[in-house]
Amino acid sequence: MPSQPRKTVIISGGTDGMGRATALERLSRGDHVTVIGSSDAKGRALLDHAANPNLRFLRADLSSIAETERVIARIGEEHESVDALALFANRVNPRRRETEDGLEATFALYYLSRYLLSHGLRPLLDAGTDPVIVNVAGVGNTAGRIHWEDPQLTRGYGQVRAQLQAGRANDLLGVWFAEQAASKASYVLYHPGFTRSGVDGHPHPVVRGALGLLAKAFARPVADSVRPIVEWIDRPPAEPLSAIDRGTPVGRSLKTLDLGAAARLAAYTEKLLSGRTT
Repeated sequence: MPSQPRKTVIISGGTDGMGRATALERLSRGDHVTVIGSSDAKGRALLDHAANPNLRFLRADLSSIAETERVIARIGEEHESVDALALFANRVNPRRRETEDGLEATFALYYLSRYLLSHGLRPLLDAGTDPVIVNVAGVGNTAGRIHWEDPQLTRGYGQVRAQLQAGRANDLLGVWFAEQAASKASYVLYHPGFTRSGVDGHPHPVVRGALGLLAKAFARPVADSVRPIVEWIDRPPAEPLSAIDRGTPVGRSLKTLDLGAAARLAAYTEKLLSGRTT
């Protein structure tokens, strides 16, 4: 292993499952790794397990716009460049919950934090040698849609509905970033498939138990699911946008990767952010 760090890697949602495994693998290669998570206990446990001076943990509630912006500013204070941004942060909410910004929590954490981190860290990524963003969601899945008439799901909320909408929003985030951000960073949308990552964190005990049993029988090992991410950090794809569904490239003609819808979502997101009161 190299004695000096080779890359600077930022991981959101990196104290559990795939994010944690990616962090540990990159640390083993000598990288500087910053993990962002909401749990002090999980962050301390990761720091203790890694026992590596190249690991930093930033506690933040990424469902909060202000907290996410604080993290972006902090990273900017500590690094002149970033080589890789890996986006994992997500949480299932059985009942509709609003954040301090008045946003539906799944939308805020699973999609909006990734939007803010992708665009907010772009200058640092562009200062890197061969930067990459890996957004781990559900590209290739065509279920769900953006509920343009009610993006915050104030009516008819359901946890699956919220997760699918945020997954489709992340698809469109990748499309718009690749088309309009004018960044040197390549953007990878990645669906790893059913992986034993985070199933123990479901808030409902019955659902958590059922997911655990399914994971034992059918889920991919975490190490298999993170292997492509680790490799993309070393060797980013040449294309501005790559979409990979369980190892298979997804064509840009897929309806969930529509550029017009991506532009519409970006406009909605910017309007939402510009309408904040400080």
